[in-house]
Amino acid sequence: MDKVSGKLTVFFEEPFWVGVFERVSDGRLSVCKVTFGAEPKDYEVYDFVLKKYYRLRFSPAVATDVKEAGRNPKRVQREKEA
Repeated sequence: MDKVSGKLTVFFEEPFWVGVFERVSDGRLSVCKVTFGAEPKDYEVYDFVLKKYYRLRFSPAVATDVKEAGRNPKRVQREKEA
């Protein structure tokens, strides 16, 4: 099964607040930039993602290296003991 991951970064870029969506699927990265205007509240960003994510126009995908997330060493040790 293919692994898909996403990331949203919100930052201030004079004079607006901007969100950059990153999507990695099948080892390929695509991005989309969204201008929010005034500083969005957490619930406004969440509502935006729920209602408008599937209408976003992402860039053409480019190849990227996918890093495996580090595992907690204590959890690994517990799993070995069990």
